[in-house]
Amino acid sequence: MATSAGLPGFNTPAVGFEQPFAMLEACHERVERTLTLLARLRAYLSEQPADDAARQAARDVLRYFDMAAPLHHEDEELHVFPLLLARGAPSVVALVHQLQQDHVCMAADWAAARGALLAVSEGRAAGFSAQDEAQLDQFAQRYGQHIQAEEGTAYPSAQALLPQEELHSMGLEMAGRRRSTK
Repeated sequence: MATSAGLPGFNTPAVGFEQPFAMLEACHERVERTLTLLARLRAYLSEQPADDAARQAARDVLRYFDMAAPLHHEDEELHVFPLLLARGAPSVVALVHQLQQDHVCMAADWAAARGALLAVSEGRAAGFSAQDEAQLDQFAQRYGQHIQAEEGTAYPSAQALLPQEELHSMGLEMAGRRRSTK
């Protein structure tokens, strides 16, 4: 079982915060790579019990969705969604309400799914139950749909509304939040 380091492009150079929407999209790429790692882990554990590599992969998935994903959602909640709610077209405002609800549901999905990954990572489980698999499916599916809506509509709409100087301050605030969590 390869860990995240074994995934193509997983350790690619990061986009800088001077381009906040490129940073948000790079976060989505990391989400997708981490979901791919999760899918590979699930396939691996369906064939054999957890070993050291599987436990490490489970830890990698946990680390990403416990630490990085909440910061990404906070970026959107603070910088993208308020702008679109205040100045977006009615269809975009409706989408933002759905994206906000998605964040609530994804947090609940993650809370339900993470226990199974934690058990594997700590060596308390050799694999996933059918219920674990269903929870992991729901988590991954919701994330995929959410990313499409953000990149297809929300981000382009917000970028069109933000002047360059606000983009700069948005990037500085995003970077500052990450420095304060280390």
